[in-house]
Amino acid sequence: MEIKSVLHKSLVSIGIILISGCGGSSESAAAETLLELSVTEIEIPYTGGKQTVSVEAGSEWTAYSDADWIVCNVNGSTEKNGTVDIIVDENKDFEVRTADITVKSGTTRKGISVVQEAAPELDTSDISVPEGYRLVWHDEFNDSKFDAPDESLWYYETGDNGWGNNEIQNYIPGSKNGVTCAEVSEGIFSIIAKKAGDEVYSIRINSKESWKYGYFEARLKLPKGKGTWPAFWMMPKEFNTWPDDGEIDIMEEVGYNPEYVSSSIHTKAYNHSIGTQKTKEVLVEGSQTEFHVYALEWTEDYIKTFVDGKELFYYPNDKKGDKDTWPFNVPFYLKLNLAWGGFWGGAQGVDESCLPATYQIDYVRVFQKK
Repeated sequence: MEIKSVLHKSLVSIGIILISGCGGSSESAAAETLLELSVTEIEIPYTGGKQTVSVEAGSEWTAYSDADWIVCNVNGSTEKNGTVDIIVDENKDFEVRTADITVKSGTTRKGISVVQEAAPELDTSDISVPEGYRLVWHDEFNDSKFDAPDESLWYYETGDNGWGNNEIQNYIPGSKNGVTCAEVSEGIFSIIAKKAGDEVYSIRINSKESWKYGYFEARLKLPKGKGTWPAFWMMPKEFNTWPDDGEIDIMEEVGYNPEYVSSSIHTKAYNHSIGTQKTKEVLVEGSQTEFHVYALEWTEDYIKTFVDGKELFYYPNDKKGDKDTWPFNVPFYLKLNLAWGGFWGGAQGVDESCLPATYQIDYVRVFQKK
């Protein structure tokens, strides 16, 4: 009888423990399961913006998204009630984009779907668009608010370190010491190389935006004078080493060889420092007295340049997947500059009596395939 009594008491105790344990797990699971959101779907305009979502959770929580155009700022993640600020970048694409945000508390997850409207098509009523392309970015330099380039679109590269080409000029940020070298007037952007004491000031300007593939076009009037070296070109957004990372020269000219313009590419396998540069030159009569259109068509298959619609230069992708010959599969940005002197621009000396020298840009346009 005593053995049975002990056994009975033991079983009862075990049952109490099991019941107690199950009850505690149930309460914990309930806490873990509590996760409520004020909204689960949000719509954002193409310009981007911020929306705040309220969160009620039973334990510590967080929120995140895999989309690189969304930032989730979590507030009060250790409290029962908190918020997440959902910050969405501008959509520069012409298609609606969607993404999901995950809110997590313990083992419980809930989602917030984000839908952002497409960017509106740009006005092309006065612009000739290449067949199969759409206008995605442009600067016509005709906004009366600006007497210098719009710095929401462009930024200046500054310095006087020769830029690897033994150049003489000091690139300045528009103006310096009362000398202005970047002017916008009556729809024309002028880069002016000027003598400033013992120095020569000029401008080197870059687009803030970059693109992978497209049709790039500018209408330009080139400067006069021995020593001038104007260019319209592209460099990779993520640049580490020249020439390994690539360079695309849409248009270059040197003043001692007036009206002969050239297009080139530079890669580790093909560049002038080892005598393998790929380039093509053509005489463009009137290029220093009239505007001409210089363009690049860059696809995954080839690079082509044009002058007034006529093909100048062609470089095909050899399809070997070798960066040494084709580093042109990443975003590049646009550059405009007027150098003075240097290994090429000053190869036959410079004539300072030609200063100030003016390089004029009517417009710059970027098109991409639909």
